[in-house]
Amino acid sequence: MQTENKPLILVTNDDGITAPGIRHLIKIMKTIGEVVVVAPDRPQSGMGHAITISDNLYCDPVTIDKYSQVKEYSCSGTPADCVKIGTQEILKRKPDLCVSGINHGSNSSINVIYSGTMSAAVEAGIEGIPAIGFSLLDYSMEANFDHTTKYIKRITNNVIQNGLPKGVVLNVNFPKAGEEKLKGVKICRQAKAFWREQFDKRQSPQGRDYYWLSGEFVNEDQDGGTDVEALEANYVSIVPVKFDLTAHQFIDDLKSWSIND
Repeated sequence: MQTENKPLILVTNDDGITAPGIRHLIKIMKTIGEVVVVAPDRPQSGMGHAITISDNLYCDPVTIDKYSQVKEYSCSGTPADCVKIGTQEILKRKPDLCVSGINHGSNSSINVIYSGTMSAAVEAGIEGIPAIGFSLLDYSMEANFDHTTKYIKRITNNVIQNGLPKGVVLNVNFPKAGEEKLKGVKICRQAKAFWREQFDKRQSPQGRDYYWLSGEFVNEDQDGGTDVEALEANYVSIVPVKFDLTAHQFIDDLKSWSIND
């Protein structure tokens, strides 16, 4: 049942419903609105915007914290699946907000393409729901999230109050907790960076070749104003993300090609 005058907030993630990041995010969201959690039953990092189309999809009520009084559902699918089934089957009305995270690891720059965390937020945006993805630059399951709390509250309350443009969601990244306090928030653009990938070829005990993905992150963007630059300077980065992938600036040039001749 909807709590009077409180926004309805759908919470999800890609690290799994028991991950410390989502547990911290749930505690914060409980201070802001009525919370319903629909999250993967296991880690789904790097799944991007994958959806389940060739297997059964399960979504069962669970109790992670018996004292929280939050309705929670564990889903066998991807983060995008969680948003789809959450909005269409679990909730009785469209939520006022969807928050995804807090992800254990960076989703700045090119990482946004691969991120299950951000794909959940994008899926909500596609369905017309204001959405935010939160990530922390710390992959550890023992990561410290305390320094994120006040900024998550501020950002969330601002989105609830001001809304977001149609087709836009927010990608929020936090530096790893350190001795120095965060300097504040920077509104940024996505850095032009990429992963220079390598495959470590190995062999199983049965003699079968297999590959282990590794590599290094390369930032070739030196123009300033990027999320990577802000994070390196100990700021919280916020990037407004569009999911319209059309290269509008190239349409007229493409029309000039002799494709129909």
